[in-house]
Order: sequence, then C-alpha cells, then structure tokens
Amino acid sequence: MPTPIIDSHIHLFPESHLRTLAWYGPGSPLGSQHSIDEYRLATASTPASPDSAQPLYLRGFIFLETDRISSVEEAGQGGWSLALDEVSFLTRIITGEPVPGEGHKDVDRELCLGIVPWAPVPGGPAALEKYMAQVKERTRTEEAHKKVRGVRYLVQDKPRGVMLESGFIEGLKWLGRQQLIFDLGVDARQGGIWQLREAAEMINKVYHGVEKKDRVKIIINHLCKPNLRLPFSSPDSIATHPDFLEWSSLVTAMAQHSSTYMKLSGGFSELLPLVAESEPDIASLVEQIRLWTDVVFDAFGPERVMFGSDWPVCNVGGGGNSVAWRRWKSVVEGILERRGLSQDQKEGVWGGVAVKAYGIEI
Repeated sequence: MPTPIIDSHIHLFPESHLRTLAWYGPGSPLGSQHSIDEYRLATASTPASPDSAQPLYLRGFIFLETDRISSVEEAGQGGWSLALDEVSFLTRIITGEPVPGEGHKDVDRELCLGIVPWAPVPGGPAALEKYMAQVKERTRTEEAHKKVRGVRYLVQDKPRGVMLESGFIEGLKWLGRQQLIFDLGVDARQGGIWQLREAAEMINKVYHGVEKKDRVKIIINHLCKPNLRLPFSSPDSIATHPDFLEWSSLVTAMAQHSSTYMKLSGGFSELLPLVAESEPDIASLVEQIRLWTDVVFDAFGPERVMFGSDWPVCNVGGGGNSVAWRRWKSVVEGILERRGLSQDQKEGVWGGVAVKAYGIEI
C-alpha cells in the first residue's frame, strides 16, 4: 500500500491578505497569492490519493501561521485582529466555503488536517485564554475548531530573553494543560546560536516540576535552521566546525525531553539557492546535510521526527513552485534511505509522527 504523506508545515495566504503580513514588502519573492491552488500545482508530482504505481501519496497538510502584523496586547499596534482573520480564512477552507479569489475550492477541505494559528504566548495564561476563546468564535463550527491543534509565536526575530520571561513560560504551561502544542521557530544561522541556547533553557523551565500528562508538546521547526552553508569538502570539515558542534549539543539537549519533536523541513532556506533550470544532485545534497540530519535522528529517534515542506518558503531557495516541493521530498527520501530506516519508521516520518504529535485524524 502507498504511504500517506502529511506535510506538517505549510503556509497559505491569499493575495488580498498580503499587506497584513509582517514580512511583506515590494519585491518580496513570496509577494503573490500562495493558496491551495498553488500548493496543488507544487505537489502535482505526488498523487493526492493512493496510487499503486507510486510509493507515496499526499494525504494532507498542517497549516502554520504566516506571521501577520500583530502584538501581544489585544489593543497594541496590530493587535489580534489580523491573526484572527487568518483563522477565518482557514475556517473557510475547512468548511468548504470559498470566497472568490482566495485560491481554494470546496473539494480542498479534506486536505487541511490541522491548523496552528498565531497566539500571544508572552502574554501568559490570561491573554491566551482570552485569545483562544476568540479563535473558537472564528472557527464557528466544531469541524473547524477541532482542527486547531496548537499555536505558534515566532521567536526567531524577537530580542534576547523573550523565551525566558515568566509570561512566556507560564503561557507554555497553560498550553500544556489545554492539550495544545507549541510550534517553536528559532534560527541558528541568521538569528544566532544564542537562540538555541535560550530555547534549551526555556524548555527545561517549562517542563520542570510539571507532570508528563500536562507537559506541552513542543514541535521544533526546520532543524532549528542550522548553518548548512558551511564550506563542505568532506564530513570532517563539518564535524569539527564550532557552529556544528554547538548546534549539535543544543539540539541533543532539547531532545532529552520526550515531549519535544523535530520537523525535517526548511533545508532549502539554509542551503545555497538552487535554480529551476537544472536539476540538483540529490545524492550530493543528502550527503552535504547528512551529519546534521544524523544528529536529529540520533537525538530524537525516528519516532519524533516528521516531514514538512515549509511551502511556499521552500520555493525561494529550492528553484520555484514547479520544482521545490518535489525536490525537498526527494532529499528526504534520500535521507531516510541513507539512515537505513525500516518501512514502519519511514511511514512514521512521512505522516505517522505528525498524527501522533498533533493529535490529528486522518
């Protein structure tokens, strides 16, 4: 039987919402509509239903918030309204009620398996409780609300210390008590390795003295965005580099807690950019990042590693919408083969781990 892929990390935004995105500006490489119509084109090489001729098929995706203009305070600059508008957009996808021009159809409702909206985590339990009540109002139906599996508050662009503030720590503990996950986005290459140090300390604080049943699941995005652009001449050239050694020790520290997971995603943003016109040597890319992915599998085990494409961000470094998703899937296939994973372990990385971690239904 073909194995279902659950793409654990994609973003969606219609053209009409572009100006609500914090990162949007003239000339942005992602400054156009990226909705389900475009995602279906990107994934067209993989069937959307079981096909005996192909070993994998795309069962669906988990949506991650797209960094809307927002503030922790409801009445602050940006506030919560634009992030809540994003929840309404996803609700229209889930309930099969498309608005003309938003790039999705009623048949697309089956693709969306879970959503992870923005939330004001540093505001602590009081802000989160108020905000998540508004999320419930926006989802309107039980069908849509049950697909809200957790939240994200990006820390990769925030000042030092944010992750260690008492509000942030107590906010994460509140999420755990509500059985909501937290997606953690840090950036070792561009943001600095200090982000990983702070994240490891934060995780220790969040779990300290908390019963396992109330521990928030922390799903770490994009391998922590490691510096995959280090000069590569041989594995030894990476294995002895200080950047790799510290990244490795911190990722391993975060993995010591059984409630943490890692997404095998985001690689094309950290590697040197590919072009659309010529196909990359997939085997060489697999070898180039092998030491990094070995650390992840050694630390988390395949039982806590999940596939994600980071679409459409993967398009920027991966050669464009027509090729990037397929290329990253091929890289991941190569990684899993190189690790020598069993068929059951491969099926877990492609989808089973995401089902468990996010508590989704397929």
